[in-house]
Amino acid sequence: MSRLVMLPRAIDVAGYRLGTPQKAGALTMVPVFGPSYPGIVAPRRGLKLGRVVTYGQVELANPAASGVAIVPLHVGYIQDAAQNHALCRSAFIAAGQTLRFDDACCVQESQGGYLAGRDDQWFFVLPVELRAAALRMRGQSRYSKLWNDIATFNRGHGLPARGHLEQVLTRQRAGLTQYRSRLELVDEQLGALFFVGDRLAGVEIAPDPEYFEDVWAALVCFAYGPAAWFRTAAEDDGAALRADSVAGLRAELAARRASVADEVSAWLAAADWRPGEPVEEERYLDLRLSTVDSGAVAGQFVTDGSRLVYASLFAA
Repeated sequence: MSRLVMLPRAIDVAGYRLGTPQKAGALTMVPVFGPSYPGIVAPRRGLKLGRVVTYGQVELANPAASGVAIVPLHVGYIQDAAQNHALCRSAFIAAGQTLRFDDACCVQESQGGYLAGRDDQWFFVLPVELRAAALRMRGQSRYSKLWNDIATFNRGHGLPARGHLEQVLTRQRAGLTQYRSRLELVDEQLGALFFVGDRLAGVEIAPDPEYFEDVWAALVCFAYGPAAWFRTAAEDDGAALRADSVAGLRAELAARRASVADEVSAWLAAADWRPGEPVEEERYLDLRLSTVDSGAVAGQFVTDGSRLVYASLFAA
């Protein structure tokens, strides 16, 4: 597997490399390894939901004593008996600071109640089918803005056409979490390429392995899992290994892995992945948060000069 070649040209990708692909049904994950960037606090200790001021207004805090938090793009929160919310954009939050997002979106049509700060917070990332629409709605203060897209998403998967994302996130959660056990987070991994079928669906790069470990489940289970989950029945993981000795099984497994790696390399070479020109959105010291949206590929990334710090790009 080659280096990262699908990021904007201005980004220096030297030092990054791709690992051995892993496949689970229709979902294929290629690990990414590379240089860590210091000073970024991982989401689980550096990002806490404070409260929902009113529908569509969410406060997040960075309780860490030091280090800036980079809010994962399209992160969302779910609680029982409350209107679940997701964010349309990433952002920086300095240590000890609180930031209010006035352009958050409700993802559970007709459900009342406000999310509250709790110790047992768990978060998701919006399914890839909804991410381009959500990104293009950043800056719009209308809490119901994503409901039509959620309804279309549900209808496309044979579910009731309502603006209720929990029809997938909670009711299909047991099935979606299977990806977490079938795909392995590798030591020192700080990113991944995600393919749904033979199509490159997303590129996710974190500042360091700790950050990526925190977002791993949300990406695998919820950002890219649903698109693969609903078509896995038509996919084939391959025939069972047939060798009758340990040495034979190892040889057969190595051959299969090599075949999958060649297949994924062909997919990557064929991917029409052109992010377009970046638009700077926000600054924090030397860090720059930018957006790309070429119509076919969209997302946000953080750089320090030409050095990559964080990226979440997806097929639109």
